[in-house]
Amino acid sequence: MTHGMRADSHTPRPDGDGGPRDTAARYALLPLRIFLGVTFVYAGLDKLTDSAFLKDSGAGSIGDMMRAVRDSSAIPALVDMALESPVGFGYAIAFGELAVGIGTLLGLLTRIAALGGALISLSLWLTVSWAAEPYYYGNDLPYLMAWTPLILAGAPLLSVDAALRARRRSGTL
Repeated sequence: MTHGMRADSHTPRPDGDGGPRDTAARYALLPLRIFLGVTFVYAGLDKLTDSAFLKDSGAGSIGDMMRAVRDSSAIPALVDMALESPVGFGYAIAFGELAVGIGTLLGLLTRIAALGGALISLSLWLTVSWAAEPYYYGNDLPYLMAWTPLILAGAPLLSVDAALRARRRSGTL
C-alpha cells in the first residue's frame, strides 16, 4: 500500500484571503521598507547636519574620506570624479539618501526610489567599502542586496503607489 506524503507546503488562495500566512506574505516587504527608509533618511540628515562632513578637508570630511579610499577602491575614476567637487558630491549623496528614504517610507515611486538606493549602495560599495576584507565586513553590499526585492516588487501595500493604483482601477484618478 502506498502512503501519501504530506508536505507542509502552502499555496496561497487566489483571492489572497487564506489566513495568517497570506497576510504575512502580503506584508513581508514592509519591515524591509521601513528599515531602509528610516536608515536612508537618517543617513541623509546625519550628513546634512554634520558640520565636519560637508567640507573639502579636515577630520571627518567627505574630501578626506574620498582621498583615503581612492587607491583601494574598485573604480578610482569614480572617486576622482567625486573629488572634483567633494562638497557638492557630499550634498548630492545626502540629498539622494534623503529622497530615497522618504520615497521608500511613503511608498512613492518605490521602485525608482529603491533603484536610487541600490545605486547609492553600489557606488559606496565600489568606493568606500571595497577594501573591506572579507567582503562581508563591508556594509554597503548587504544594503545593495536589500534594495533588490523593493526594485522587483515595489510597495504593494500601505503606500502612495498602492493608493494611486487603487484610484486608477476605480476610475477616480
